[in-house]
Amino acid sequence: MNRQAERYAREGVPISLSTMADTVGSSCAALEPVLRRVEAHVLAAERLHGDDTTVPVLARGKTDTGRCWVYVRDDRPFGGQGPPAAMFYHSRDRKGEHPQRHPAGYAGLFQADAFDGYRPLYLPERSAGPILEVGCWAHARRPFFTMADIEEHARRRAAGKTGSVLSPIAIEVVRRIDTLFEIERSINGKSAAARRTVRQERSKPLIEELQVYLREQRAKLSRGHDLAKAIDYILKRWPAFTLFLDDGRACLSNNAAERALRGIALGRKSWLCAGSDRGGQRAAAMYSLIVTAKMNGIDPQTWLADILARIATHPAHRLDQLLPWQWAPKAPTIAAVAA
Repeated sequence: MNRQAERYAREGVPISLSTMADTVGSSCAALEPVLRRVEAHVLAAERLHGDDTTVPVLARGKTDTGRCWVYVRDDRPFGGQGPPAAMFYHSRDRKGEHPQRHPAGYAGLFQADAFDGYRPLYLPERSAGPILEVGCWAHARRPFFTMADIEEHARRRAAGKTGSVLSPIAIEVVRRIDTLFEIERSINGKSAAARRTVRQERSKPLIEELQVYLREQRAKLSRGHDLAKAIDYILKRWPAFTLFLDDGRACLSNNAAERALRGIALGRKSWLCAGSDRGGQRAAAMYSLIVTAKMNGIDPQTWLADILARIATHPAHRLDQLLPWQWAPKAPTIAAVAA
């Protein structure tokens, strides 16, 4: 908004930053009923992806490191009929109370990283029902890939720099995990039952062999070794990393949530910080609507312009018609066509 205000001023149209912020706030208030329906749809999923990223928030003489949390519903990998959607939330810090509050009424599969704030969600005595943790193999693969990146090693050597350290163990682990992903690509979009059948036949033997290999290699490493830490990350969460073998709805990775956060990661270079917690909350609301529209193949600007023009007079009992997956542009009136 600061950049836009400066640009408008250079073009002879001075608009104060507070006026622009009020416009966004008014839009968020008008869109609140649609946002709440998106939220309800996301939290009704059989499986959720969750993640978070940093959001600088303006403070007195500095910026605080706030967080933006996302929860993604995407049933397409297991042939589900529910439309994809994403719900974002803002917080001033990364305390565990936030992710514990967001999906308070949710029960089902939850794919996320190993952040301790998620731990209470997996307690069996949870009042809303059980949430089953599903590990992300893409996240587990990253530290191994760092020690197995042959191309990066060659680039550094070609540039006259010291080559990165290559580990034969890491290379082998990456090869085995990549084989699992190859199997997953062949069953993407198939039913949960079909996915489970293929995983039991093809992935399960590979997983059992990988577990044996990881344990053998871990026994040879010191506690502080980077490889030991990467191996422990998987072995200590083995039930979460192997749940996908018995449940076809589970994905092998949490990439759906990371894709949803990509816009924020890119945007930080342009907008620098949220002006306040209220600004962060408004940003989260708009990210929820914009990302959900994109996931459903809808142009966000066209959709938002249309529903903002219609929502004040749209019947409350038909608000679901304004959701991205049910929305249809309003046909022009005869008078408008004649004009």
